[in-house]
Amino acid sequence: MPELSEERLAPVNGIEIAYQEVGDPDGEPLMLVMGLATQMIAWDEDLCVMLAERGFRVIRFDNRDIGHSTHLDDAPVPGRLDLFFPRRERAAYLLSDMAADTVGLMDHLGVESAHVVGISMGGMIGQTMAIEHPERIRSLVSMHSTTGSRRVGHPTLKVFGLMLADAPRDRESFIRRIERTYELIGSPAFPTDEERLRRVAEASWERGHNPRGVLRQLHAIASSGDRTRALRRLDLPATVIHGTRDTLVNISGGRATARAIPGARLRVVEGMGHDLPRNLWPLFADEFADVAGRAGWRSPVKQAA
Repeated sequence: MPELSEERLAPVNGIEIAYQEVGDPDGEPLMLVMGLATQMIAWDEDLCVMLAERGFRVIRFDNRDIGHSTHLDDAPVPGRLDLFFPRRERAAYLLSDMAADTVGLMDHLGVESAHVVGISMGGMIGQTMAIEHPERIRSLVSMHSTTGSRRVGHPTLKVFGLMLADAPRDRESFIRRIERTYELIGSPAFPTDEERLRRVAEASWERGHNPRGVLRQLHAIASSGDRTRALRRLDLPATVIHGTRDTLVNISGGRATARAIPGARLRVVEGMGHDLPRNLWPLFADEFADVAGRAGWRSPVKQAA
């Protein structure tokens, strides 16, 4: 069975990005881009192995300002007014910079182009990569995400309130916040693995809880604007995956993304929220392989079958 590599640091754009990979080094490169406030370990090791067994070279990493990647501690921290009335020039960085981090990590690994799967903010980063670095992306999967338009993809009031609440100051408060968050944003139709959720929360605290970094990431999202027009100019295989019970990014965001990208496939999952339920991992793996196949890749697993 394939195993995740040891964690490494890549010098990228004047910072360091923590990453791991699993699978054949000559396999089809697959970049997994995580969302707001969430570390790479939320791409579960077993899911990464499942994808590696499909023939992918799977690469997961911490975005800037979280986990073991560089925390930009000297950068300004946005206030709530900055989040409600964002201005690009006041943001410490934008989604464009985070997309460039992903490209820089690919450069470090010698990957000329890759399939990109992004969830939530990671989907926005993937969309931005496709817009600004089209030669580096073979296919795109945008999960639980949106276009940046303020007309779509809104959270519920309860979730919005939780996002703006003061950051927890100790380990147990942090773990309880994660558990409460997934009570609100998880998938009603699929069981939550409570033990795994707590394990990821504990590991996230130990690896590097950074509430100021979360605010800067949120400011990057708010300040990066609407991508709808630029998405309409894309020319690549794309799949949009969204759940009907997503309370953090309403399904209208996924529908808008699929409408904007020419030829995009929309996969709506009944009862799924804003998470990655274990019961749906085979579906996700099939969708990732399908979009890669539309880009010309033939999975060795399918060939063997």
